[in-house]
Amino acid sequence: MSLLVLGFESSCDETGVALVQADAGGAVPRLLGDALHSQVAMHADYGGVVPELASRDHIRRVLPLARQALAQAGKGLADVDLVAFTRGPGLAGALLVGAGVACALGAALGRPVLGVHHLEGHLLSPFLSADPPEFPFVALLVSGGHTQLMRVDGVGRYALLGETIDDAAGEAFDKSAKLLGLGYPGGPALARLADFGDATAYALPRPLLHSGDLNFSFAGLKTAVLTQARKIEGLPCEQPRADLAASTQAAIVEVLVKKSLKALDATGLARLVVAGGVGANQQLRADLGRACARRGARVHYPELHLCTDNGAMIALAAALRVQAGVSHPAHDYAFDVRPRWPLDQVA
Repeated sequence: MSLLVLGFESSCDETGVALVQADAGGAVPRLLGDALHSQVAMHADYGGVVPELASRDHIRRVLPLARQALAQAGKGLADVDLVAFTRGPGLAGALLVGAGVACALGAALGRPVLGVHHLEGHLLSPFLSADPPEFPFVALLVSGGHTQLMRVDGVGRYALLGETIDDAAGEAFDKSAKLLGLGYPGGPALARLADFGDATAYALPRPLLHSGDLNFSFAGLKTAVLTQARKIEGLPCEQPRADLAASTQAAIVEVLVKKSLKALDATGLARLVVAGGVGANQQLRADLGRACARRGARVHYPELHLCTDNGAMIALAAALRVQAGVSHPAHDYAFDVRPRWPLDQVA
């Protein structure tokens, strides 16, 4: 028996709605329709996400996007078997929009609903790629304010190996970009500027690189970037900024790569999954690909358009949880959201 899942994502500054089909026999679910709206242009004038504006924009976008995803899939609301939504973590007001719409829709249709962990969606998103992974694997989650290494033995079976103790990798990209006077979102802007720079021009720190554990720290790197940015401020030549961008990216990527390899060594696994927005960084992909190839390990990524927040990963996670029997969606339409929700606490 197949399962058609309608998923809603509204945890931060992207509104995503998607339909995923899970067929009988445990086959990997298929993405049928996917609609996404990014609020980047709206928040650019403020240099970051404004929670109240984000929530209001989710309200405006969510139903038109749902119609768009359904039309793309050639399905109607009556075809939906399960409605899924991001329960957390994220911005409370933004999460409530997706949760409210999903539960209201479920009640109107008489369909069960399921709240999904946002990071679980990212972690499982490579299963929608052309080269899906197999369990078990090590996962490097680099999404927004989260940088974590997890051992993943199956759907809902996650063990935390290490995490950031201060700034996450995504925050290091964004904050460093702001120090360099780059636009919002900072991470992609810094990566573009880094293409024109010398990654060895500045000797920036690699915090906790030799700590002996699998934790991360990027706050000290941000401070070092601030020091160098002040030295080159006002210079007529753009090359020092490009060099500092390249050096910053190199420092972040080196830490992520070496900690990921240490996690593979610690677990004895030979399969790595990289998920989350920073997973789209081309330097990270290139360096991780080479490093894993040298040791005979496989590395998997979601497709580029699935690296950012999206409804497809939420619908997928719900479908996989139902397939694995670890979640049993209910016709209880009272909902709550969890702005703070550790992934290793997901049952």
